[in-house]
Amino acid sequence: MSFSDYVHALGRGPSKARHLTRDEAADAFLQILRGEAAPEAVGALLMLMRYRGENADEIAGFVDAARRFAPGWDAVPAAVDWPSYAAGRTRGLPWFLLSAKLVAAAGLPVFLHGWNSHQREAADVRSAVEALGVSVAKNPDEACAAIRSEGLVYAPVEAIAPAFLDVLRLRQVLGLRSCVNTVLRVHNPTRAETTVQGVFHPSYRTLQQDATARLGQPNLGVIKGGGGEFERHPSKTVRMFGLRKAKPFELDLPPLEAEARRLAEEEPNPLDLTALWEGSLESEFAQSVVTGTAAAAFVAAGQAPDIPSAQTLADDLWRRRHAELAA
Repeated sequence: MSFSDYVHALGRGPSKARHLTRDEAADAFLQILRGEAAPEAVGALLMLMRYRGENADEIAGFVDAARRFAPGWDAVPAAVDWPSYAAGRTRGLPWFLLSAKLVAAAGLPVFLHGWNSHQREAADVRSAVEALGVSVAKNPDEACAAIRSEGLVYAPVEAIAPAFLDVLRLRQVLGLRSCVNTVLRVHNPTRAETTVQGVFHPSYRTLQQDATARLGQPNLGVIKGGGGEFERHPSKTVRMFGLRKAKPFELDLPPLEAEARRLAEEEPNPLDLTALWEGSLESEFAQSVVTGTAAAAFVAAGQAPDIPSAQTLADDLWRRRHAELAA
């Protein structure tokens, strides 16, 4: 089918329009990534999909195309895929990066990747990973080396494929996000056995769960997290949707703190992130964000038999980190 056929299928009207099949979605996205589709048609297709509401087969098909377009990343020996594609001016410090460090310390190599738009300077993930000493990879070979030596690496989305960023930036032209934000959360370029994903809108939890299942992903945890990241609010009950050995599950992550407050401070200090990790800053709330998020990742990965055990593991890793710093 031509690209215009896909636009036609989506936009024929209330009684005749239909979703794309997985194969059609894959072909359509490959044409977009290769620059074979007219810009006007690309905008029409993406906005029709948004208006209709993407389904799991369309998301899985787009992921199929993304993996074919940007091969080689599946050689990176990651155990946990951790996408970061949140956007929003109210986003606070990316505490979840410290959670990823705890997960890596537990022997689960973590592959962080992403791009974040519309964020204030203090919430910038790329600046934060560099301040925390996390290696930034420009290609699969650099990612492999960092994972093997450090257990943790961050890859900007344009390092995975510049065309991915080009499509994401269409938001600036169209005025709305497209399904590509969801696609890149589900993408899992390294094919890690576990993927942890955040959403901003709760309805996307089941969409990402279903799409990830269609891709044959063994383990998944997806939550409505801080600013759309996989970051757990410690004073709320957080519902997690996921897959364990490819079977769907849902469970509630209970509150860790009685104090009710926002994750995003009014004027966050970017130095606080490093200070908390190094031990020069004490914040029970921020620490609960970090350990609670790590515990959620452990649950998703099957690293602990239940939520209390996962929290105990995360708390122990945090305490041992302090002991190592003191030594």
